[in-house]
Amino acid sequence: MTAVAQDLRPPSRTLLFLEGRALQELGAFMMLRPWLSAAPRGDGHPVLVLPGLLASDLSTRPLRSFLKGQGYAAHGWKQGRNLGLRSGIEEGMLERVEELYERYGQRRISLVGWSLGGIYARQIAKMVPDKVRSVISLGSPFAGSPKATNAWRVYEFASGQSVEASEHKMAGGLAMPPPVPTTSVFSRTDGICAWQTCINEESEQVENIEVYGSHCGLGHHPAAVYAVADRLAQPEGQWKKFDRSGWKSLVFPDWRRG
Repeated sequence: MTAVAQDLRPPSRTLLFLEGRALQELGAFMMLRPWLSAAPRGDGHPVLVLPGLLASDLSTRPLRSFLKGQGYAAHGWKQGRNLGLRSGIEEGMLERVEELYERYGQRRISLVGWSLGGIYARQIAKMVPDKVRSVISLGSPFAGSPKATNAWRVYEFASGQSVEASEHKMAGGLAMPPPVPTTSVFSRTDGICAWQTCINEESEQVENIEVYGSHCGLGHHPAAVYAVADRLAQPEGQWKKFDRSGWKSLVFPDWRRG
């Protein structure tokens, strides 16, 4: 971890206050859903969607419903409310991956995780890469200090353990991407996590996609949903990085800008 990453602070109170945008983003998603259906369609492979801290499968229902309409076998995690890395959670997620892998004729599964769910997705993919096709995280703080968020105290209260202890339990360094195509969708105006903690070190099969929006709305933000659909539609074994040319340059800024 670099000194810069270690010294990151949580987003400002102003950005935290602006998380109320999430409701407007849900409304925009519902209004634009007919147009979002023009996104690349899927090939029927299974997709497991993991919720964020304190959330359940109810929070990911809009995204899963959209993905089903786009031709994916989208599923929730069925672990109840996400209260952190409590006893049995990791085993439960691995069992869920195994269940879907067998149900769909041993087709590899794509993992989509929102916030803390994205950290889980990355770690699960490291543990069973032979069963995972790709990983997409939405506003997941996998790099830098675990306290560079406005949610770490909530995590400790919900899980009953420190964020440092939970990080230590997870296999390998969190910032290290899994050995499968990996995408991080993030926003610089995230009011929960310092956006720098959501950045991958890019490589041939690892990328970052920036959108304009809140943290709490990323799971149904129209641009984020389009990006998820576009990434999932990549043919297995022929994955290419996201193309933000043309109209997409207006919606997806160049995350490398100063």
